[in-house]
Amino acid sequence: MKTKHIFEIAKALILARSKQTLVAAIGVTFSVAFFISLLGFMQGLNTLLDGLVLNRTPHIRLYNDIQPSAIQPIDLDTTYRGYHNFISSIKPSNSRKEIYNIESIIKKLNSDNRVYGVAPKVTAQVFYNLGNIELNGLINGVDAVQETKLFNFKDYVFEGNYLDLKNRSNSIILGRGVADKMLAKKGDIIQVTTINGKQFSLRVIGFFQSGIVEIDKVQSYISLATCQKLLGKSNNYISDIQIKLNEMDKAPEIAKEYEQLFGINAEDIQTANAQFETGSSARTIISFAVGIVLLIVAGFGIYNILNMMIYEKMDTIAILKATGFSGSDVKNIFISISLSIGVAGALAGALVGLLFSVVIDNIPFDSVAVPGVDTYPVDYGLQYYSIAVAFAVATTYFAGWFPSRKASSVDPVEIIRGN
Repeated sequence: MKTKHIFEIAKALILARSKQTLVAAIGVTFSVAFFISLLGFMQGLNTLLDGLVLNRTPHIRLYNDIQPSAIQPIDLDTTYRGYHNFISSIKPSNSRKEIYNIESIIKKLNSDNRVYGVAPKVTAQVFYNLGNIELNGLINGVDAVQETKLFNFKDYVFEGNYLDLKNRSNSIILGRGVADKMLAKKGDIIQVTTINGKQFSLRVIGFFQSGIVEIDKVQSYISLATCQKLLGKSNNYISDIQIKLNEMDKAPEIAKEYEQLFGINAEDIQTANAQFETGSSARTIISFAVGIVLLIVAGFGIYNILNMMIYEKMDTIAILKATGFSGSDVKNIFISISLSIGVAGALAGALVGLLFSVVIDNIPFDSVAVPGVDTYPVDYGLQYYSIAVAFAVATTYFAGWFPSRKASSVDPVEIIRGN
């Protein structure tokens, strides 16, 4: 019975200061709304920016790195065995970029249940011939089907059919930056020169845009067979093996395992793209910090309103305690007021936050650096709504708890005697 009266009294006190209560609820509403929309937008932006690189990066890359010779002639002389030899200007060893036993390695990788897929690759440094001018370039020989399966290759080909790389020999998909410099159009024949001086004619069948301008200025794609022909190599020449795992987080430990197993260099995605993960983490932390500060500020608003209400309602509190309400009952009244403001503001804020997110998601975003994106990215993850509502309710609870302790300790005799 007393519980019913507690809620009735809390309701009466809220209505008695309806304007201040409404302002406090609006403060919570907009704090929650900004928290949700800010986190959703920042996470959507992180996903977009990381996707530009991470979606095009293998989880593990196997290759032969060019390194200085580990053993020098002086190390072979028994006279100086056990000595510390200091040698400067050590030149790289005459190692090949080709990966040996490619068929057995790919077979072994495909049989590993941790591996989602494998895509072989050949890279060739070239010059794009533009009249008397030569532009530096990098051509990737790829299996178009596997490249699309593992790295969404077709999503970045904005003109032309990516399968034409496989079906049409001596064809090329130019990077957008290269195409703009050469004023190339689909169907044009372009000339490229390898670093060995060999010239080659390729037909433009499409254009590629990764979203990273510096890469698109030099990079283009051809088929594996065409790249092998361009380099004058056999059809089993492969310089890189790109591996996509079922679980990306396991890439570092699996990379070390493959490096020892196959005797070649293995680079994991965490090592190759550490700066992108750092940037995403920093942006997320900043967004959470700003959102939490907004909710804390709203909590202080409720705290101030309840403090003023207690000072103004000392007579009422004294009468309540004189008529049988205990200190805990008075505390529950003011905590009920605080939670009512918090819950109402949090739920309204979740709806307003969703509205803000939808508005942001429909704002036009036109950038040549980000292909296939027409509006600003937003993540509608339920975790942001849950965190915002839970934190708002917790903040408002503590905002009401501290003033309610003061109200519960009021001595009704002193108040009545003072009046």
